Amino acid sequence: MSVADLPNARPPGDLPVLAPGHGPASITDKISSVVFGRMPIWFYVAMAIAFGGAMVLLASLTKLVFTGIGIWGNNQPVGWGFDIINFVWWIGIGHAGTLISAILLLLRQEWRTSINRFAEAMTLFAVACALIYPLFHTGRPWLAAYWLLPYPNTMGMWPNFRSPLIWDVFAVSTYASVSALFWYIGLIPDLAVMRDKAKKLWQRKTYGLFSMGWRNSARHWHNYESAYLLLAGLSTPLVLSVHSVVSFDFASGQIPGWHATIFPPYFVAGAVFAGFAMVLTLAIPLRRAFGLEDFITTKHLDNMGRVMLVTGLIVGYGYVMELFTAWYSGNLYEMYMVKNRLFGPYSWIYYLLIVCNILAIQPLWLQRFRRSVVSLWVISMFVNFGMWFERFVIIPMSLHRDFLPSSWDMYNPTRWDFATFFGSIGLFLALMFLFVRVLPAIAMFEMKTLTPDAKIKEGAH
Repeated sequence: MSVADLPNARPPGDLPVLAPGHGPASITDKISSVVFGRMPIWFYVAMAIAFGGAMVLLASLTKLVFTGIGIWGNNQPVGWGFDIINFVWWIGIGHAGTLISAILLLLRQEWRTSINRFAEAMTLFAVACALIYPLFHTGRPWLAAYWLLPYPNTMGMWPNFRSPLIWDVFAVSTYASVSALFWYIGLIPDLAVMRDKAKKLWQRKTYGLFSMGWRNSARHWHNYESAYLLLAGLSTPLVLSVHSVVSFDFASGQIPGWHATIFPPYFVAGAVFAGFAMVLTLAIPLRRAFGLEDFITTKHLDNMGRVMLVTGLIVGYGYVMELFTAWYSGNLYEMYMVKNRLFGPYSWIYYLLIVCNILAIQPLWLQRFRRSVVSLWVISMFVNFGMWFERFVIIPMSLHRDFLPSSWDMYNPTRWDFATFFGSIGLFLALMFLFVRVLPAIAMFEMKTLTPDAKIKEGAH
């Protein structure tokens, strides 16, 4: 038998998903050392800054509850401002986690194994940040569930089931609960490993509690794999449905620039685009800081760069079609919407959007940029900014000049808008730091399936 016939052999020039020289023991030791090892000073400094941002969020939300949403820059006709911009932005960021975990698992893509764990965590934390905005946008968050959940009441009032805002509640809550369950079930085998490796009693008790009595038996693995594949199958349509439903908030409206049938696929592609950009934004510093280059390899960076390029081109196609359909319709208001975007008072944001989301990703056509850590991180940051600008273009720029010129007004966010936004970023980063500190950021048991011994055994069977 030649070397090319071995299960772990690769075509010439193909990049490895796992660097050579690793076995099950070295994988466990390296990944668990991030949790059990001593953290550098910079980690605690960064965590303190992130928690400071979370405290800014708490202060701004407290101010909002006691004063009202008048502290934000919302006005008439711009009833949706930073709140809905950031809601859509955070929901979009959360899409990559489910895509990497569920769809790539069903497609048997091995390169997902190094990044799926913290991508799933990123999904949960992004959805948590997203839910803050519509909840507090109501002005009375303690009544939000009362009016939004579809149950009968003595006043004879029901939610309007034709409203996409109601379906947002269903879609996002289902997405969050299934994603959390999917993430937790994937953690169970690794929690058992952490339980067995822990030296302190409280750590063994804690990890043992959440590992749910895992003993690595054949029956446990059978039940685990059945549940994991079932949840992957349930999660896959959610990737397409959640941001499609979010896009209906706009596509079902009459505002020029909103009611477009291209919005659902355009929003889904933009969500995956933004999600992979955030995964790269987090994965590149993580692999560098904790020496995980052997597990998050150039193969992962190259593949994520390819996904960003493809979804970015789909988003660019959406921009072109928006302009074309507005012109082709001959509708006075649609054509004015285009003119307002290109030459209106917020046109500079539209051009920044084009630069960040279209021009900045063009280097990804070249392999050397897809495999360059610095280039990928810079491009991913451009995309993070660009996707936020896109939401600004869709929401305030479309609202501030509607059908009636006498009601036109500029949208100017206040310091409380910015405090809430940057505070949500602080909350997101604080949760990510906590996750990296207490849980294995890379799935150890899945990485072990990529070792040469596991490949040879699989080939023998």
